[in-house]
Amino acid sequence: RGWTPYSTLVPSDAITINYRHGLPVITLMLPTRSERCQFTVKPALTTVGAFLQDVQREDKGIERAEVFATDGSKVSDATLLEVLLMNDFKLVINNTAYSVSPPVKEKLSSEHATEMEDIKSLVHRLFVALHLEDHQIRKERELLQKLDHLKEELLPLEQMKARIMDSADAKTSRLLWIGLALMSTQGGALAWLTWWVYSWDIMEPVTYFITYGSAMAFYAYFVLTKQDYIYTDAKDRQFLHYFYRKSRKQHFNVERYNKLKEDLAKAEESLRRLRQPLHLRLPIEEINDKD
Repeated sequence: RGWTPYSTLVPSDAITINYRHGLPVITLMLPTRSERCQFTVKPALTTVGAFLQDVQREDKGIERAEVFATDGSKVSDATLLEVLLMNDFKLVINNTAYSVSPPVKEKLSSEHATEMEDIKSLVHRLFVALHLEDHQIRKERELLQKLDHLKEELLPLEQMKARIMDSADAKTSRLLWIGLALMSTQGGALAWLTWWVYSWDIMEPVTYFITYGSAMAFYAYFVLTKQDYIYTDAKDRQFLHYFYRKSRKQHFNVERYNKLKEDLAKAEESLRRLRQPLHLRLPIEEINDKD
């Protein structure tokens, strides 16, 4: 809805805007009270809607208060006055339209601008110094709650993982003992065939092919796994095979477990980094907020 053409247009001097101590002071005539009223606003914080509400609070007889651009388009209530005061605009109160031409704000000198930046920096440091401890305590409480939540989620997974690891370790140990038993049986069978049944001349080719077959088996292991056949590595590989197979049967989500453990480690590290400046009274380190 644009500015209505039947509104009475009042000259631009009916509303004046002056700057005092760096803040704009808007002076206008209240229609039902028939008196001039000044409004000192903070352009970087006050919105058009808040300003119009202040005007209506001063004069209860105002039923309509809106702001329009010079082209007739309505200015949003969420627009900051700092943006509005950059260009001319029309203020419509009831059926009266006021044409407003804001004065050009004088630019600060470079020296004055530097002083203002120094003051802003000082205010920021004071704010941080006064509120840093509260922020650290609040952050520590949030991290402790997150740790409790992660540990609560991990507890049943840790118990299930312990049972699966015990089962996988038992099967791996059983496989190793079976391998030792088979090798002992093979050695005893070869010795019996060599000294009691046949002679060494007959058994020598047999042992050769058994040795060659073992070498082929080790080479096949390397081709399939791209690793040398080292007993400890082979044991760990077999353990993981049993572990993941058992995990699928028990519906144990390994990826979920690893993600929770990673989040727990990050939360503990963040808590350690947070508590260090609390005890040493040093500036707080940057903490990553990843949920």
